[in-house]
Amino acid sequence: MMPNSPLTHFDAQGQAHMVDVAAKAPTHRVAIAQGRIVMNLKTLSIILAGNAKKGDVLGIARVAGIMAAKRTSDLIPLCHPLALTRVALDFTTDEDAASITCRATVETVGPTGVEMEALTAAQIALLTIYDMCKAVDRGMTITDVRVIEKHGGKSGSFVNP
Repeated sequence: MMPNSPLTHFDAQGQAHMVDVAAKAPTHRVAIAQGRIVMNLKTLSIILAGNAKKGDVLGIARVAGIMAAKRTSDLIPLCHPLALTRVALDFTTDEDAASITCRATVETVGPTGVEMEALTAAQIALLTIYDMCKAVDRGMTITDVRVIEKHGGKSGSFVNP
């Protein structure tokens, strides 16, 4: 690790490395992340009515998010490949704000947390919504992607205020 650095992905010479988690006890770990996509009300209406030309937008986004969580270590260079025990995505629509919030919950029993998997699942689900609806609304905005909470491991629980 770099001298006087709290960052764990660097060795003593400052080179990036994958953190060694071999000595860490496996514990039940849960992370919840969420994000939001804001769009035109017409676009949200198309999604809710099930009239999108490419199909069931939220159903396909859910599957994309699940697939993304399972592939996180292929996308984030220093992320450990994990045996996930659960990935669930929930969508909440807000017609007043013309938006959809995606909440991703990821679980495992292992030596390292699943925050990156939850963040990846939420982000890819939102990107999938964008991809499926961009023909009618190129101005959609993905925003507020963050970890909401995480539980397990030596550091215990974290709840984002």
